[in-house]
Amino acid sequence: MEDSTTLRASRLARLRGLYAIVGEEDPVGRARLAIQGGAAVVQVRMKSAPAGEVLSVAREIVALAQGRALVIVNDRADLALLAGADGVHVGEEDLPSAEARRIVGPALLVGRSTRTLAEARAALADGADHVGFGPMFATRTKAIAAAPRGLDALREVARELGAPVVAIGGITLETIGEVARAGAAAAAVIEDLLSRGDVRDRAVLLAEGFSRGAGRVP
Repeated sequence: MEDSTTLRASRLARLRGLYAIVGEEDPVGRARLAIQGGAAVVQVRMKSAPAGEVLSVAREIVALAQGRALVIVNDRADLALLAGADGVHVGEEDLPSAEARRIVGPALLVGRSTRTLAEARAALADGADHVGFGPMFATRTKAIAAAPRGLDALREVARELGAPVVAIGGITLETIGEVARAGAAAAAVIEDLLSRGDVRDRAVLLAEGFSRGAGRVP
């Protein structure tokens, strides 16, 4: 049986490629299609749903993702642990990384939203394994009072941080390869995955685009 440190390292090594984010609208169905299309990570982000519903959905997605994709729960470290997910992602207004780590323990992943290299370094020092970095480009999915970071900033963070960086914000099929080439371990996609027709087919294209950008054969 793997110890906690080995298990967390194994999970971190799998944090690569298309990172799908699903919300309140048909989260299980959309997660299933995204995974079938090649998503390596699924984040459950249900901001307005009650805790019980989030837990139920997260458990379903964990079950269907078993051995195929990582499952991350947004905001709620407690629900990530109860659902048997692979980790939690916390934002600026959520629990500090250190407190999230105390809840999920040493085996699960803790990700933190950041906008600068200094914030990313601070997140790692506070207990995060990896960071979300963005917004990369202008996005309509989430209101963010911050200018797009752009590819140059992503390159700097990916080069200097020494930990996986998940790029997020306005990433599309046209830009996902550039994000991969800039050094992102993964690219989080919402609108371009969920609002462009069949989710499975779009996931295939996005996953292939990331792989090509990263220099891997799809």
